[in-house]
Amino acid sequence: QVQLVESGGGLVQIGGSLSLSCVASGNTGMINTMGWYRQAAGKQRESVASITPDGITNYSEPVKGRFTISRHNGQTTVTLQMNSLKPEDTAVYYCGASLLRSAWALSDVHLWGQGTHVTVSS
Repeated sequence: QVQLVESGGGLVQIGGSLSLSCVASGNTGMINTMGWYRQAAGKQRESVASITPDGITNYSEPVKGRFTISRHNGQTTVTLQMNSLKPEDTAVYYCGASLLRSAWALSDVHLWGQGTHVTVSS
């Protein structure tokens, strides 16, 4: 069994930065691609960024150039560095892991963390 635990959310001003971290524990050898997803109030969950074990990344258009996903600690930790934050980035951010190489579609995500709140405000 694998557990994903996120940390690093909080309140930040417009234009500020925040770093989210997700640590996987348990039978982590089964994990392939990991990613970050978010769900704003009243909206559907959406993909934000993903990273394969060999470091290939993918980003949604709204966050390209502002967010950076990275993976380290023997592939068990994935970090999302968020810069130039905007009010529209306000959401609950979820870490996800897939047994597949692709974890962009929500249906490809097999494991979810509990989520961490990010609020961007003036």
